[in-house]
Amino acid sequence: MISSCLLGAIADDLTGATDLCNTLVRDGMRTVQAVGVPPAGFAVPDADAIVVALKSRTIPAADAVGQSLAALEWLRGAGARRYFFKYCSTFDSTDQGNIGPVADALLDALGAKLAIACPAFPETGRSVFQGHLFVGDALLSDSPMRDHPLTPMRDPSLVRVLARQTPRKVGLVPFADVEAGEAAIAARLEALRAGGVSHAIVDACSDAHLRAIGEAIGDMDLATGGSGVARGLPAAWRRRGLLGENASADALPPITGHAAVLAGSCSAATLAQVEAFAARHPARKLSPADLADGPAVVEATLEWARGLLPSGPVLVYASASPQEVAAAQAALGRARAAALVEEAMARLAAGLAGLGVRRLVVAGGETSGAVVSALGAKALRIGRQIDPGVPWTSTLGGISMSLALKSGNFGSRDFFAKAIAEAP
Repeated sequence: MISSCLLGAIADDLTGATDLCNTLVRDGMRTVQAVGVPPAGFAVPDADAIVVALKSRTIPAADAVGQSLAALEWLRGAGARRYFFKYCSTFDSTDQGNIGPVADALLDALGAKLAIACPAFPETGRSVFQGHLFVGDALLSDSPMRDHPLTPMRDPSLVRVLARQTPRKVGLVPFADVEAGEAAIAARLEALRAGGVSHAIVDACSDAHLRAIGEAIGDMDLATGGSGVARGLPAAWRRRGLLGENASADALPPITGHAAVLAGSCSAATLAQVEAFAARHPARKLSPADLADGPAVVEATLEWARGLLPSGPVLVYASASPQEVAAAQAALGRARAAALVEEAMARLAAGLAGLGVRRLVVAGGETSGAVVSALGAKALRIGRQIDPGVPWTSTLGGISMSLALKSGNFGSRDFFAKAIAEAP
């Protein structure tokens, strides 16, 4: 019998959750993204998959574990029978967590012995070979992630990185087994389980590898990874009679209104997108130092947007170079600099909605979380993909809007303009 909610997933940030939802919808799973753990009395949406978006990537590990277990409990109550812990395709974490501690807690809660860990997403240039994570043709440690302000990634060996986060054994399903196919992957996983391994890093360099991994883990209670590893799961579940076909899984209601872009990410990809969009559209830059002076900057920005929106989309951004970020953090402190930007983006989102904006593109996980909260959305229905990892969504609860929530590192250089052109 086909379950209404087959997959329950927990994501450690908002745009990462949307990325996973996008992957599932592309493979015909009706998917809803809950914004935080739903409160008591929240009606379980009619969906094949529900992804609970947390904001747990960089909080203390104990808090991340507590939130993740609360999400798991809710998903169990919603009827889910398979579970997924989603984190970034660049394995964003520190030696204290949070990937290892959360994965350990979920294994214990589910009574499972082994889970895979695979952040590979070849479509966006993330691949794992011999346990080492590549971003494009560069090792993770040679990519811009080495200078991430919160989770600098300077060790490309995922076995080593994860082993520093958990007291449990970490093993590897190497390229040769993955290349050999699902039977070889399953055999290696069984051997690792028998050897007392709890976490298995799995190599993957192509979509064919992801499909083989999905088939090999189709009966496992828990998988962890980036959204790419979910590419093989819907097909595996259909072959097991757990999931039906759905050609309209990405259908969204049309919403009309002005369009705008808010960018808070400081990733190299977002900086390029800001530059490209600002060359053709009105754009206004905010800095933490300006925002520290009080709410007048946000109010002035909204007044600036008021006169421009009837003529086309506008961009407001706090994206900055690594040198500018370092200077702001030195002057204000890392936490305050980040909080100022998030609070400003939240106020801007609410203010832009008041000016008639109904199609909003947002760049950055933290920024997206602040924006969705400000709009009062309780959940998001997931629609068609714009670029790999980024779909349009529509809000459930709060202000009715179309949102494109982009992880900082995702999207082509012309993403902002493309997203607005393809809005529902």
